[in-house]
Amino acid sequence: MLARVGRTLAKLRIRALAVGGLVGACCLLGVASHAAGVTNGLLKVRLGGDATQTRIVIDVNQATTAKVVADGAGDRRVILMMPGVTVPETIDGSGHGLVKTWAIDQSGRAARLQMELAAGATIKRRFLLPPADGVEHYRYVIDLVPVETVVLTSAQVPLARQLGLQPAQPISLKKVVVIDAGHGGRDVGAQGAQGFEKDVNLAAALTLRSRLERAGRYRVVMTRDSDVYVPLESRVRIAQRANADLFISLHSDSGPDPTVKGASVYTLSDKASGRAAKFVSKDNWFMKASHNGDRGVSDILFDLTQRATRNRSAAFAQAMIGRVEDEAPLLRRSQRDAGFMVLLAPEVPAVLLEMGFVTNPDDEHRLRDPARRARLMNAVAASIDEYFTETTRLAAR
Repeated sequence: MLARVGRTLAKLRIRALAVGGLVGACCLLGVASHAAGVTNGLLKVRLGGDATQTRIVIDVNQATTAKVVADGAGDRRVILMMPGVTVPETIDGSGHGLVKTWAIDQSGRAARLQMELAAGATIKRRFLLPPADGVEHYRYVIDLVPVETVVLTSAQVPLARQLGLQPAQPISLKKVVVIDAGHGGRDVGAQGAQGFEKDVNLAAALTLRSRLERAGRYRVVMTRDSDVYVPLESRVRIAQRANADLFISLHSDSGPDPTVKGASVYTLSDKASGRAAKFVSKDNWFMKASHNGDRGVSDILFDLTQRATRNRSAAFAQAMIGRVEDEAPLLRRSQRDAGFMVLLAPEVPAVLLEMGFVTNPDDEHRLRDPARRARLMNAVAASIDEYFTETTRLAAR
């Protein structure tokens, strides 16, 4: 009964966070119909030109900007993030000129444009056109040219290479879920009667990865898949570089009282907002995506992004609690907040799941038993399915 109530509350929270519907249907080469009514929504996509220069025009109903994640030079993949633009359902199409295939989907608070190139090409220029000459909406324009026509300087080295991204893979429309196995290597975590926390966390993370990959709906990224040490800041960067749609950190709790047991879920606290801003400013990743370096606009965009992400994190935490309580006891206050480093990425919904207490004999036995661990991770996976299914269904209305 409690589980059903929890899942109902989670759905209500997710429903309250749904973004408005799609303004119009996307098209290729300018053939599209669209309607007004959604703020900062996608209207249509058009491709033109040929193999010497290809132009992509993205029509939106408000001024916008974009952050280049991969510019195509050296790998045949272009990825741009457009903060604030809504794409309630995934749209894709065949290419034209230098573009082989393209797709746009929602990634957090941004629309994510991915293009697989038919030949080696890179971004030559990109700019925003305001309404003019009878056109009532804004147009974000991207021009692609073959790599050999561009003389690269050190400042034009592909951003994907600077960020340490892997060589390009075919465009995937799957949601990206990052699984973080807490601790590892020299950082052993808490100690129970049967061993260290780091081993319990890794076993659970590998089980969850297997369950999600079997479903075929997700691209799973691990912060670690063996007993190695990974700095906390690096775990957050992994999620950002993967353009993660969800980040889940798995831990096992501990305490001085061996009778205390139960799982709990943490999201980022309001008090940690300033810490997140300092973390972001280290490499200025978000400020580079703002409007012409205007710090006031940057601060507003950061605040809105972080606030929306916290709301989505809280909604997912509710969904997870509703599922996990079927397989594990919960602490009396099962949904909590804190300023954990792994929750600081302002654009990635994130939770930290304390699966139970390794200092409690019952919890430790449950976490180390493969069958019971599998049931717990199945419950976590079900909450992920519920979260994405509900948000996609409501956003597509």
